[in-house]
Amino acid sequence: MVGAALCRVQNAGSSVWTCKASTCAYIVLLALVTGCGKPTATTPKPAATNAMVTVGDMVLIPAGPFAMGNCMKPVKPKILDRVKAFVKRQPQPPLLDDNPNELPVHTVMVSAFYIDRYEVTKEKWDEVYNWAITNGYEFDHPGRGTAPDHPVHTVNWYDCVKWCNARSEKEGLTPCYYTTAAQTEVYRIGQIILINECVNWATNGYRLPTEAEWEKAARGGFAGRRFPWGDTITHYQANYCSIAAIRYDKSWTRGNHPNFAGGSGPYTSPVGSFNPNGYGVYDMAGNVFEWCWDGYDGSYYASSPARDAKGPVSGSFRVLRGGSWYARAYYCRSASRYRGTPDSTDYYYGFRLSLPAGQPRGASQMAERSRTSGDAEHRNRREASP
Repeated sequence: MVGAALCRVQNAGSSVWTCKASTCAYIVLLALVTGCGKPTATTPKPAATNAMVTVGDMVLIPAGPFAMGNCMKPVKPKILDRVKAFVKRQPQPPLLDDNPNELPVHTVMVSAFYIDRYEVTKEKWDEVYNWAITNGYEFDHPGRGTAPDHPVHTVNWYDCVKWCNARSEKEGLTPCYYTTAAQTEVYRIGQIILINECVNWATNGYRLPTEAEWEKAARGGFAGRRFPWGDTITHYQANYCSIAAIRYDKSWTRGNHPNFAGGSGPYTSPVGSFNPNGYGVYDMAGNVFEWCWDGYDGSYYASSPARDAKGPVSGSFRVLRGGSWYARAYYCRSASRYRGTPDSTDYYYGFRLSLPAGQPRGASQMAERSRTSGDAEHRNRREASP
């Protein structure tokens, strides 16, 4: 049997791969119509301040507006139709910046808040979980993790919300989540579809970030960029699954990250393995998807509030953000919106926490301190290089 004809392709960024001739034709066509392969301008520095204000392992995200949604220039409809028609019989269709659930781009004013510098680790999860189950809390899942310093995974939205309350109570803070809008009973057990009125937004307790808070933190002070650092992605920048068919995936290595893809998986990485974004926050692209507070609505952006948006009032799904070790580059974009039912879980679902700014903290938390991006901790960050 004669093998399929192969082509060797090299782009302007010197990435090289070998593929079938039919697939190669698709890649070349896609490159021509989208500008892939053209030299790109130097990525500008983010419009973030040099000073970082922290509480323990949380970073202050300053108040202010930002452009939320997919700000990348879409492929022209006629050209996109031609590309899709050409590849409709291909086993791997293209993933472009053309998802309507990320539009329209809209300005959202977000109040100042703190967000975890790192995803919640298995070690931290266990510490709070073990306290919680002896103090009136019940969870659907005990949580799993590759190692203590890897993100916890296999937790659903209900688990994460109750864990927020448990950590608040453990540290002497006031919980955010309640079983009803009357806010008289702390949410500790069961699966309850909470609405915005069930949340004490003004308290000093931990909570999941809203989708708007998450995206503002992920962008790191950048405006108009696909990822927290710029418009392309490689395994030097994130733990994700690389494929050549995505035009902005410039990684030299393909598939799962070679530094972490050992054994049977999941192939998570230690939190903080890659450079932080402009706000000093790590792993906002890849590693594990992160649960947000908001319900999911694909058309929500057309009518979302201009200030501190908290998601639609109803819906069967909850928002997940950031991509994962299992996901392609498309899902790691700062604007990408994923969804899951609140009782769903997988070995690439995790989370991180947020806190309101300006509230008094519990005695167990560290005092606020200012730190420049050039301090020893920031300089000694770990980098994962394939």
